[in-house]
Amino acid sequence: MGDCIRKRPGAGRVDVQAARRGRSVPTMGTDATNPRQTSVFRRKPVEQIVEGVGEQGGGLSRHLGLWQLTAIGVGGIIGAGIFSLAGSVASGGEGGKGVGPAVVFSFLVAGIASAAAAFSYAEFAGMIPKAGSAYTYGYAVLGELVGWFIGWDLLLEYIAIVAVVAIGISGYFGFLLDQFGLDLPTWMLGAPGSGEGHRVDLFAALLCLLIAYLLNLGIKNAARVETLVVVIKVAVVLLVIVVGFFHIKTDNFTPFSPAGFGGVMTGAATVFFAVFGYDAMSTAAEESKDAQRHMPKAILYSLAISMVLYVLACLTLVGIQNYTKIDPESGFSSAFASIGLDGIGTIIAVGAIVGILTVMFTFMLGVTRVWFAMSRDGLLPQWFAKTHPTRHVPTRVTWLAGILSALIAGFMPIAEAAELTNIGILLAFVVVCIAVIRLRYTRPDLPRTFKTPGMPFVPAIGVIFSLWLVTFLQWETWLRFVAWFLIGLAVYFGYSRRHSLLHPR
Repeated sequence: MGDCIRKRPGAGRVDVQAARRGRSVPTMGTDATNPRQTSVFRRKPVEQIVEGVGEQGGGLSRHLGLWQLTAIGVGGIIGAGIFSLAGSVASGGEGGKGVGPAVVFSFLVAGIASAAAAFSYAEFAGMIPKAGSAYTYGYAVLGELVGWFIGWDLLLEYIAIVAVVAIGISGYFGFLLDQFGLDLPTWMLGAPGSGEGHRVDLFAALLCLLIAYLLNLGIKNAARVETLVVVIKVAVVLLVIVVGFFHIKTDNFTPFSPAGFGGVMTGAATVFFAVFGYDAMSTAAEESKDAQRHMPKAILYSLAISMVLYVLACLTLVGIQNYTKIDPESGFSSAFASIGLDGIGTIIAVGAIVGILTVMFTFMLGVTRVWFAMSRDGLLPQWFAKTHPTRHVPTRVTWLAGILSALIAGFMPIAEAAELTNIGILLAFVVVCIAVIRLRYTRPDLPRTFKTPGMPFVPAIGVIFSLWLVTFLQWETWLRFVAWFLIGLAVYFGYSRRHSLLHPR
């Protein structure tokens, strides 16, 4: 990549307006007719990307401070992991072969693996403070085609995550209505095939549109709401920990690891999907007041805060109730009900709804910023990169993401929607970890506000663990991935390659 950086003064800047008018655009410090620019692995130098922030920002405004970014990260990480997965992994669900109290170790292993990727994200976030996250990092280091496919995968993954979470919240909402004796028409309670008489999950669909509306209010106002909701969620988790501490019975910790080492690792693979979210938060780099300093801290702070809460909450859960009796679907609520604290259980149920809502916010924010970044680079129609003149947010892609997630949430059963998630995020982790290793050795001169420790071993752990987790995915997931991959291949060679701002004009 170094030969692309040695350029004459003034060369290498992309004139976006000229590109949009169809004029020849010099890129990467070379003449636009250079044959290398036709390669699918053409790269945009890091200096050019950083110079473009602000000049090519497309109207995004910088309002997010360190703690607002951290709140968005925590909002994306803490959700189903505490309120659903902890009880399910500990008890083993219907099979009854859970990992028991060793669920704490499952979260720790998953957290360590996630941290390996988080360090890599933090280094890139401090070096390339631009929207797009893994898409942008892959584009800059490994080439356009790699960046394209990571971005293309994340579009589907993030939208699907928003839909899956919405369906989950809808289930909690229906449960609460039943508690108050309110009955809604059957047709609006679920997607076709999810139950008798179900036609659409109306609440889940409306929830997706509500999040889109919230994001369209502007990042400043949306972040304020998100921060408030995250504070409420953390307060609920702390309530669980503090109140539960006085009802822990040490006998419940025996046996500590009934499923052994293998069970702990299988549990880690399951809960791993509850310990990321910082990746979606990092897509908001261009909306941070001081991204180069704040983004690395926000990524690491959000993961650290979430892991501490996860571990303490898991210890509380398995300490209150024997793991064989934990309800896999509503672990904490049922555990507190078993010791006569039904009121706390109801608060937890409400907290679960509020808490999981923040996950929707973070991942819809992520998909809109990836979509926006790809469009601004010309890989998708630049019509999508248009921002609102006063609120400075990508309004068009936000509403489209809201509508698409609403359609999935409203008309697809949760099991089928869930199969659309995970693989793209794992591959994004692999790309980011490989890219950070490559860039550290090919461009050691680049200014870095944060450096991944233990290079290259720490990012290598992130690569190995992510690839290992891929082996746990079902064949249906791979089938959908291949289908989406082939569609992306057709879009790239049919449109994106020719319309890229790096393509010779």
